[in-house]
Amino acid sequence: MLDDRSLAFLKLLLDAPGPSGFEQVPARLWRDEAGSFATVDVDVAGNSIATINPKGTPRVMLAGHVDEIGVMVVHVDDDGFVHFGPIGGWDSQVLVGQRVTLEGRQGPVAGVVGKKAIHLVKPDEKDKVTKITDLWIDIGAKNKAEALERVRVGDAGVIACQALELPNGRIASRSIDNRIGAFVVLEALRRLAASPPTAGAVAVATTQEEIGTTGGGARTSAFHVDPQAAVVVDVTHATDFPGAEKKELGDFKLGSGPAICRGSAVSRVVFDQLVAAAEAEGIPFTIEAAPRYTSTDADQIYTSRRGIATGLVSVPCRYMHSPNEMVAYDDLDRVAALLAAWVRRLEPATSFIPA
Repeated sequence: MLDDRSLAFLKLLLDAPGPSGFEQVPARLWRDEAGSFATVDVDVAGNSIATINPKGTPRVMLAGHVDEIGVMVVHVDDDGFVHFGPIGGWDSQVLVGQRVTLEGRQGPVAGVVGKKAIHLVKPDEKDKVTKITDLWIDIGAKNKAEALERVRVGDAGVIACQALELPNGRIASRSIDNRIGAFVVLEALRRLAASPPTAGAVAVATTQEEIGTTGGGARTSAFHVDPQAAVVVDVTHATDFPGAEKKELGDFKLGSGPAICRGSAVSRVVFDQLVAAAEAEGIPFTIEAAPRYTSTDADQIYTSRRGIATGLVSVPCRYMHSPNEMVAYDDLDRVAALLAAWVRRLEPATSFIPA
């Protein structure tokens, strides 16, 4: 089970602002925690790297991206209103009326997302989808000059909300996708450090996944680490909510354990190893199909260098890309346990080449 220290670290990590390209705050927290039991490094892309048993064989990489979706200042008008663009994929309806925190010139700047009040919306506009261009951020400035003393074009921000614990061992946060993956790979490494395996293990908190159409931090960190195999931890859509299309997405519930990916963009060998480890350890799991790409860091790592045998394990998550993404603590514990078990079963002679 996750102990008190791990849970306290998780909440601290989830509350830290760190949209893609601006992950410094959560990345520093991650490295500080990793430094208590591993050797820590950071690269020019901002990827945070923690290693135990560096001379072990084979060398494996556990990766979870530490960034989150956010917003960026693109224009400040004459009245001091801040117009913004999305960092990552937003449902613009979710942003209406939210409080935000921008990282400004002198530090955090509070603001609220404004929109024309419902009373002022014309009848033929009421059924139209709100676009981000219909919104603005009000930081309480009287005019443009005052606003520019506090923010400037290119400043990034996040929804202003803290992690929320709920009954039945559940937690909600705006940054679970995928701060939770960065947490889980470090938790797995913590468990491995207590009794080092034969393999060398490297946990990486990767950057820029939410905008990483050219590979983000996953590709550069995989090139740096040069592992023989890797497992990526991300979130997948839980389908235990009203109206979920299980025949399209699969059947994944909060508390159902790791979702182990099987598909075209993951290693068949690593998939089989993960399933064998889960069965041996009595860890409940489900299988997720990925007939094409996975839309995770696994796509970038799998094709790095001459090819890296890569698996993908996901945490079921409700309400993805919203201020209240939700996961179950049991799933975090089980994914960390699965990763640790997989690494411990590896031997120097383990082959990752498909038969």
